[in-house]
This record gives sequence, structure tokens and C-alpha cells, in this order.
Amino acid sequence: MIFEDISRLKNLSNKEIKALFGNIQKSKTPHPKRGANMMLNPLKLEHLNRLDELEVDMITINLEDAIAPQRKKEALYNTALFLSHLQNSKSFIIVRINELREGGVQEIQFLNNFSFDAIRLPKVKNSSDVAKTLDILDNNKELHLSLETKEAFNTIGTLKIDSRVTTLNLGILDLLASLDIPQDRLKLDNPSIEYILAKFLIESKSACLHPISFMYQDYNNLEEFSAWCKKERLMGYESKACMGPKQVAIAQKLFAPSLDALHKAKTIKELFEQNSKKGIHGFMHEEYGFIDEPIYKDALNLFKKYSQEA
Repeated sequence: MIFEDISRLKNLSNKEIKALFGNIQKSKTPHPKRGANMMLNPLKLEHLNRLDELEVDMITINLEDAIAPQRKKEALYNTALFLSHLQNSKSFIIVRINELREGGVQEIQFLNNFSFDAIRLPKVKNSSDVAKTLDILDNNKELHLSLETKEAFNTIGTLKIDSRVTTLNLGILDLLASLDIPQDRLKLDNPSIEYILAKFLIESKSACLHPISFMYQDYNNLEEFSAWCKKERLMGYESKACMGPKQVAIAQKLFAPSLDALHKAKTIKELFEQNSKKGIHGFMHEEYGFIDEPIYKDALNLFKKYSQEA
């Protein structure tokens, strides 16, 4: 926990919260690019107080659509307070701001003074929105984007205009509304939804953006949430937005590679590199069959992402 007792922090004015800001700058957390991305409400102080101990790959502090307009500043100041006292975190911490035209510019300028890993920009329409954000965002922070508009869905490949732009989040409910498709069409067996997921995945990866699949809203329906995770993993996704610990536990388990897969990748990598030194780029293995350069590249991709856990 960041603070031993948060009872004294409740019901304070924004001015009183600001007076308690600290000056701690946590070290940068390497982007894991996998697993679960849990949304966190900054009006719930008990949640912010666990930023240093939550067992989740990514945390997104949500200043946007879950916060009523009259409480936006309270949410922003709460976020700054806890970030300014955060010594370290196991999680990659992202702050989801409001739209640039609705306070997002001021939020970035304010948050630049605090320590976290990335800003997430909602309702992106084009690369101009991305450029405006990069102009004011601290150079040490990544920029993540929320794809929620038909304009951005049509131009995914144009959004990666800087190396700091690393990640694309699929806001599927807003996207469906933008496309004038009823949200009740969000079904596992709907080919239109499969097309959206496939296009988002392939075009994101083609643009060297890490794709994070949408948040499943029915928090208590863990069976269907699991089904979505399995479907998305089969498609090639590595990350899923989550509403809370129950979804996080499922996503982290289903998106992580098995120990057998990691062992296989490590073995193929070592065997291919040994044979390559002898000028052999294709050979048979009694357990894994024929191994050549495409098989090696696949194993190498997996090994690089997860070698620390192998």
C-alpha cells in the first residue's frame, strides 16, 4: 500500500489534496505487451492505494467516461496524489485522459510532472490528434491510443507517427456506435465482430502497434469472458482489457504461454542457431518435426517476449 491509512484522505477539497502532493518519481516500468490491462477508477482511493502491489501486467487509471463531469478534477488530483507518493510498481501504469478538446490538453500538461508510464488518448480520429498529443506529452512517456471511431478504424496504419506511440486499445462499444451497429450485435459468433477484431489486430501489428482487445462489460459472466479470451488468443491477441481481479486472473492465465510452449521455443532457438553455424537451415527433430527458418523465427518471437519467465 502507498499510504498506511487513507481515511484522512477522504472528503478533502481539491485544494487540500493538492497540498499533500509528494515528489517521488518511480522508475519506469518496461512495457510487458501481454496479459491483462485492468481499468481502475480514481475516485476509489482504496484502489489507487494498491498501485504498488496489484498483480496485473497493466493498470489504466481512467479519468474519462466513468467519471462525471463535476468530479473530473477530483479524479485528476486523486491520481496525482497517489502517483506522487508511489515508490515502485509491478504494473505498467497508464493514465487515460479525456478528449483533447474536453480537458485532455490541460490534463497532460498537469500530469507531465508526475511519474507513470503512458498516457492513453481516447476518441482518436486521425494522426493530427496523435501529433498534438505528442507535442505536449513528456518525452519519457509512451502514448497509447483508444480506437473508438470509424475514422481511426479506417486509418490505423497512419497513427504510428512516432516511436512513443506503442499501443492501440479497441473501444468496441464506442466503435460500434460510430459505425451505427447496435451493441447487441457483440456476439462470439457474429462474423462482423470477427472482422472488426481481425482488422484491428492485423493492421495494428502491421503498424508495429501492440493491440489490446476490448473490455467485456458483463463482469459476472466469467464463462463468456473466458470464451472471448480464448477466441482472441487463437486469433493472435496477447492482451485484454479487464474490469477487475476476476477478469485479470482469467486473462493472465489464458494469454500466457504454457511452460511446454516456452521450452519448445527455447529448444528450437538453440538447435537452429547451432545448426546454422554449420550452414544447415533445415533439419528434422524427433519431437518437433521439421525445423527451418520460419519455424525458428516463430520460436524466437515467443522466446524474446517471455524469456524472463522461461
